[in-house]
Amino acid sequence: MAGPHPSRWTRLLLAALLSVSFPGDMANRCKKVQVKSCTECIRVDKDCAYCTDEVFKERRCNTQAELLAAGCRLQSVVVMESSYEIMEERQIDTTLRRSQVSPQALRVRLRPGEERHFELQVFEPLESPMDLYILMDFSNSMSDDLDNLKKMGQDLAQVLRQLTSDYTIGFGKFVDKVSVPQTDMRPEKLKEPWPNSDPPFSFKNVISLTEDVEEFRNKLKGERISGNLDAPEGGFDAILQTAVCTRDIGWRPDSTHLLVFSTESAFHYEADGANVLAGIMRRNDEECHLDPTGTYTQYKMQDYPSVPTLVRLLGQHNIIPIFAVTNYSYSYYERLSSYFPVSSLGVLQEDSSNIVDLLQEAFNRIRSNLDIRALDSPRGLRTEVTSRMFQKTDTGSFFIRRGEVGTYQVQLRAIEDLDGAHVCQLPEADQKGTIHLKPSFSNGLRMDVGVICDVCSCELQKEERSSRCSFHGDFMCGHCVCHEGWSGKTCNCSTGSQSDLQPCRREGEDKVCSGQGECQCGHCVCYGEGRYEGQFCEYDNFQCPRTSGFLCNDRGRCSMGQCVCEPGWTGLSCDCPLSNATCIDSNGGLCNGRGYCECGRCHCNQQSLYTDTVCEINYSAIRLGLCEDLRSCVQCQAWGTGEKKGRTCEECSFKVKMVDELKKAEEVVEHCSFRDEDDDCTYSYTVEGDSAPGPNSTVLVQRRKECPPGTFWWLIPLLIFLLLFPVLLLLLCWKYCACCKACLALLPCCNQGHMVGFKEDHYMLRENLMASDHLDTPLLRSGNLKGRDTVRWKITNNVQRPGFASHAAGINPSELVPYGLSLRLARLCTENLLKPGTRECDQLRQEVEENLNEVYRQISGAHSLQQTKFRQQPNAGKKQDHTIVDTVLMAPRSAKQALLKLTEKHVEQGAFHELKVAPGYYTLTADQDARGMVEFQEGVELVDVRVPLFIRPEDDDEKQLLVEAIDVPVGTATLGRRLVNITIIKEQASGIVSFEQPEYLVSSGEHVARIPVVRRILDSGKSQVSYRTQDNTAKGNRDYIPMEGELLFQPGETWKELQVKLLELQEMDSLLRGPQTRRFYIQLSNPKFGARLGQPQSATVIIGDRDELDRNVMNQTVSSPPPPRGDLGAPQNPNAKAAGSRKIHFNWLPPPGKPTGYRVKYWIQGDSESEAHLLDSKVPSVELTNLYPYCDYEMKVCAYGAQGEGPYSSPVSCRTHQEVPSEPGRLAFNVVSSTVTQLSWAEPAETNGEITAYEVCYGLVNEDNRPIGPMKKVLVDGPKKRTLLIENLRESQPYRYTVKARNGAGWGPEREAIINLATQPKRPMSIPIIPDIPIVDAQSGEDYESFLMYSDDVLRSPAGSQRPSVSDDTEHLVNGRMDFAFPGSANSLHRMTVSTAAHGAHLSPQLSHRMLSTSSTLTRDYHSLTRTEHSRSATLPRDYSTLTSLSSQSSRLAAGVPNTPTRLVFSALGPTSLKVSWQEPQCERALQGYSVEYQLLNGGELHRLNIPSPSQTSVVVEDLLPNHSYVFRVRAQSQEGWGPEREGVITIESQVHPQSPLCPLPGSAFTLSTPSAPGPLVFTALSPDSLQLSWERPRRPDGDILGYLVTCEMAHGGGPATTFLVDGDSPESRLTVPGLSENVPYKFKVQAKTTQGFGPEREGIITIESQDGGPFPQLGGHLGLFQHPASGEYSSITTHSSTTEPFLLDGLTLSSQHLEASGSLTRHVTQEFVSRTLTTSGTLSTHVDQQFFQT
Repeated sequence: MAGPHPSRWTRLLLAALLSVSFPGDMANRCKKVQVKSCTECIRVDKDCAYCTDEVFKERRCNTQAELLAAGCRLQSVVVMESSYEIMEERQIDTTLRRSQVSPQALRVRLRPGEERHFELQVFEPLESPMDLYILMDFSNSMSDDLDNLKKMGQDLAQVLRQLTSDYTIGFGKFVDKVSVPQTDMRPEKLKEPWPNSDPPFSFKNVISLTEDVEEFRNKLKGERISGNLDAPEGGFDAILQTAVCTRDIGWRPDSTHLLVFSTESAFHYEADGANVLAGIMRRNDEECHLDPTGTYTQYKMQDYPSVPTLVRLLGQHNIIPIFAVTNYSYSYYERLSSYFPVSSLGVLQEDSSNIVDLLQEAFNRIRSNLDIRALDSPRGLRTEVTSRMFQKTDTGSFFIRRGEVGTYQVQLRAIEDLDGAHVCQLPEADQKGTIHLKPSFSNGLRMDVGVICDVCSCELQKEERSSRCSFHGDFMCGHCVCHEGWSGKTCNCSTGSQSDLQPCRREGEDKVCSGQGECQCGHCVCYGEGRYEGQFCEYDNFQCPRTSGFLCNDRGRCSMGQCVCEPGWTGLSCDCPLSNATCIDSNGGLCNGRGYCECGRCHCNQQSLYTDTVCEINYSAIRLGLCEDLRSCVQCQAWGTGEKKGRTCEECSFKVKMVDELKKAEEVVEHCSFRDEDDDCTYSYTVEGDSAPGPNSTVLVQRRKECPPGTFWWLIPLLIFLLLFPVLLLLLCWKYCACCKACLALLPCCNQGHMVGFKEDHYMLRENLMASDHLDTPLLRSGNLKGRDTVRWKITNNVQRPGFASHAAGINPSELVPYGLSLRLARLCTENLLKPGTRECDQLRQEVEENLNEVYRQISGAHSLQQTKFRQQPNAGKKQDHTIVDTVLMAPRSAKQALLKLTEKHVEQGAFHELKVAPGYYTLTADQDARGMVEFQEGVELVDVRVPLFIRPEDDDEKQLLVEAIDVPVGTATLGRRLVNITIIKEQASGIVSFEQPEYLVSSGEHVARIPVVRRILDSGKSQVSYRTQDNTAKGNRDYIPMEGELLFQPGETWKELQVKLLELQEMDSLLRGPQTRRFYIQLSNPKFGARLGQPQSATVIIGDRDELDRNVMNQTVSSPPPPRGDLGAPQNPNAKAAGSRKIHFNWLPPPGKPTGYRVKYWIQGDSESEAHLLDSKVPSVELTNLYPYCDYEMKVCAYGAQGEGPYSSPVSCRTHQEVPSEPGRLAFNVVSSTVTQLSWAEPAETNGEITAYEVCYGLVNEDNRPIGPMKKVLVDGPKKRTLLIENLRESQPYRYTVKARNGAGWGPEREAIINLATQPKRPMSIPIIPDIPIVDAQSGEDYESFLMYSDDVLRSPAGSQRPSVSDDTEHLVNGRMDFAFPGSANSLHRMTVSTAAHGAHLSPQLSHRMLSTSSTLTRDYHSLTRTEHSRSATLPRDYSTLTSLSSQSSRLAAGVPNTPTRLVFSALGPTSLKVSWQEPQCERALQGYSVEYQLLNGGELHRLNIPSPSQTSVVVEDLLPNHSYVFRVRAQSQEGWGPEREGVITIESQVHPQSPLCPLPGSAFTLSTPSAPGPLVFTALSPDSLQLSWERPRRPDGDILGYLVTCEMAHGGGPATTFLVDGDSPESRLTVPGLSENVPYKFKVQAKTTQGFGPEREGIITIESQDGGPFPQLGGHLGLFQHPASGEYSSITTHSSTTEPFLLDGLTLSSQHLEASGSLTRHVTQEFVSRTLTTSGTLSTHVDQQFFQT
């Protein structure tokens, strides 16, 4: 469209506006991106436009404003405009009793990257029509629930009448699919599965929605229960049919649709059954399939729907789910309900008697919630809904007020890039479509949306082979597009011909286009996409002046070789501000009236050491240099000597007065003495007053000088001769020795202009913007760069406080302080060294610490090194690829100089013991200063000095640090700029936040603990802190509800209250733990908005009975009486604070009296105080080091003096910080199909804290294993969820998978694997319910990834079956303790890798049998589990049933016999003594005592200790042999007899005397270790009577392996044992065992034979089973492996595994009543995919029909 041509002034105005809006090119993407056409231009950014003006000379792709300012005509500017049009808008009528929205339809077109905001109004009436449909589980376990529901029909109607006068009610029932294995398919069971029951069915609509309540009651009375086999039910099929069968159910269009789902069981969901894995069932088609009787007909043909499908369909049909479930299945539906934006969840009583109350509560809760969701959104558009009226919930819904018109803000955004491609390159379906913006209760708004991806109209009207393009190109959009082989603006230049190059050369230059461009048709085309400019490309836009390393001071841009500064800045490098703000003095004047302001700095008229940056006199500095400044004037006026003698003496501004005696030094400001160079005598004078002497001031000078004796004058000529003699020798060498000339050239006098100095003299930093606690300060070398120079430097902290460092150093010379040490190693740095926890990093760390400890042990009081890590140092010259080691050494304050000398000595030697280091580099950091050295190699111009900044909480608001280059010990350089001042500014605190007191006592009868938090206001404003509860003896979700969040104090607020909900003690807990006080902590952290944390910032909440709390208070009062006069009391106010992941700072206030020192006890919380460590300290503080990460410690302190030791303080506890976890255990893939895999992983070996989440990334890779496109990320939020089911992967495509773990310290390193599912064998077994597995769709959009479905313990029966758990075979050495712990055991140092139970079922169409299987690849154990009808642990809570399930014999023990002790802990007390502890086992009868047996592992005398007291669960064993392995066995006794034993193997390793290997060296260190058993047993069936057994080498054998001893015997006795000897030591060993019998379980044991004897055993039980005595079949690797005709034989392997190591106990036993879990691995002959990293798998054999149906 034509318009007026913009005037010159208009263009100037637009240009000025642009210069303000876009200070640099970075703000304008249109100019930055290289485009070739108009269409490419307008797709770069929503603000881009294109100029088609033929005469336009500037860049054609730009913003519209800049194009107009540059002279492009308005009618020549091509812009793609977005559009927004409301298609249908009816006003909301609040008198109608139905949900309404406005507008109802609109049309939007957006450019890529553009957003559109509009408002949506939604009305929900106070009373609206309501449809209630009850969907009930009709399995046999719900019979009593049905009876109660029949009685409550009238009560239910009464509740509906209270909500609305217009309602309908309906009823449906469901059980499960009528097929195996879900349903018993025997004819008699299909007719009547239970007495007086209906035949099984999937879903049936019994009563369509009706207004007749009496009809509802009458039809319901005739219903009978039905039944099925497995615990999970097919409710998902019923929910889907209820949603999509609108006409059959009777949903009304304008009513509120409520669906009540009532059950006491878990659920089946998509892809969890054997049928779909075998290809029998297809995916659910989401259609209605009800016959005239209301029965679901497609249950045999279609799979269950998925969770995302149900969420989507219920949302489309305005259905709100209400889950009414029993306590047993509550946890499953709690997760499920969280995926629905609006839903309700309630706990049913076992007989559903409270269903009416539950529904009434749910109705009220749902009516106040409204969700608005965007359905059917194209991938290229995003929709977000917010509201200023209503608060948003965690699930994304809004809390609303019915009867009001709510206003919501909708943001519609067109994204630019998706999966690495521009949105306009995506399929059309991803660019446009119809979005249904739908509230919960109405049809909502329909938006016709699209992304503008049109082609510019000028490109469709191009002029081909135009004369304006010399017939060598097409004229399009105002310019020529040249054909191939032609270039130039008019395509008149042939790129194949050599044109004249002379116009492209600058005068006096030979290079074409300055060597920075190409000559095309006599014009230079510069390289670098804008880097080079000018007619001859002579300007480099990267070579403008720099300030502090920044181009144009980062305040301008480089153009034509010069800086074009931003507004407010000037100067060659834009380093001069135009503002005078930095020159304002304290009185508000400019430079104190004593100078002028230029470039933001004051230039004083009289420059002096005593004037500051704004020409104000610094009186504190005057005194520091006063003597030196007056020296020459005093010398001149009093004696007529010195540098000012003569006329210049008159320039002195003061007079001197000669006196006989001077005042004493303490009576004057300064007492000065100097030596007079003329006569070698010393003269003295004094200075009085507070400032420098003025014109009328007088300085008093002592008349008499102190001169040396005159008898030494004859030495002067001799000294002169001795000084001249070396010079004569050097001149002779110069004349007659050529090699000496080269040496002399290196002398400073012969080396001209060779200088080193700092690049800058001042840095100003803001603490809240700093990302590091150090600063890399550049050091420059100029002049001759030959040779090597080293520069020594130092940094001093807090120079703004004179004498601060010396005062701090003099506090206590013997106090331990950390010294940071950095050295450059003589080895290159690798990627693995930068990753803590890798093998290479650990090996080098050990080598470094051993050698450095060997060197620094000569420093008295020095401790071992800690916190060793590695890095690279950039800008370090030719050695920047070498490894820098940073470590910390604890040593006394007084050892600083000794450490410095020792470090410099060894750096100069290039070695610390046997550790090679690069000379010329070190840094030694003390608490207030640091010293170091850097090296310039030959030819190196710049190196960085890495200086520490000493960031401390107690720092001043503005602190100064001074970096100083001291000298050049090696080399010929002289020092230039020696000093660098660093200023660090800290924001002023607005308030101090803390608890009122450190402890709060709460009665166990109270339901809420109320903890006040107070703020002391320093400055008006708001303050914010974070709070978080932390377990101690009270545990979260057992004793209290954990909390964390933010506390916001508004301006003026000084008090807040934290309310922590307390939980009642369960009956089992009270029996196990007894009456005791419980405590937990609340921590404050992360202050914001200028807040700071005061003391106490941690509070302890103590929960107990009121009487017990009163006694504790009295005991605390009585136990600390005031000390008698002269005696020492207990130290006051003990306080502990974690100073890192491995150290704690502990301080206290001195008690009354005169203590000479303090004794500190500290121990791991939960351990006995007798195991405490002791520390001695002379000051009231100490730092505890070498601690464990994220570990609770308790500590207390007492004072001692001449009168003896005083009482201890009350103990305080503190937890060390977390460290990032190590990488997760190896990844395991269970290949379900070619597009579905189950990914599992193990917990990190070192959690170093609480694992809070895992991140799984997966993406396609090419043949070189390089990524194709972006990786998809899935956050698995929960420490126990270590399995993920990924669906819809691309077939025959390799994927890269990575998993990493996160704790409170952050993300750890990732574990990686690459696998192509098509190359892996498909499992012939099923995984019907995979425990606790998130499911994601690899092909879905980002919304799908929010649906993580978990199904933990779905197969567990309502009675509570045991769930086995196993841990890996990794040894854990913890603080001198070997902890053989099991999942569920309480231990703050628990580091076991706990696997989750898995469940399985398999179906064979011809054989009615059941197989439970487990499979795994890559270090993961999966254990099968089925319903246990007679579980002994049915009365135990969930946590404790987990404990009992670990024993392989627990299900076979006689009544009253104690179980196996579930925990065995070894603590080394010395090199020959050991403490053995265990956990009391479960037992129905009272325990009578324990038996502890031990002997040498390789044989010897058996020692037995009988413990008659059942309360004693530990014993100390003395006189053990050092470095010998012992086996310990512990078992418990009751009236019914002895229980099974727990066994452990342990070794105390220590240094022994060379002549007496059984005598440990006194004072030597001792540690615990344990050998490990061989790797998991792998069984391979070869024939019905033979198998192959293989195992891996033990991870930690006790000595060198000579071979293996394999024992085979019948599991239940009846025959002799067979022994095999396998020689050799290989990573994996194999053995073929013939002569076995079918259907007989065999027990195999494998133990390694070493030079120390035989190690612990690995045990497995195996059965080769067959049926009907037919021939042994060939086992195939295909999916139909078990689908054989009934007449044939079916063979499988049943595996059981356990080990004598107590931390590896896992077994599987099958009987008619009990079923436990297995831990060995099965593979078939033709299915040889067993990776070297494969650990465990198993199958459970099938039974004949009768056995199966009895199970």
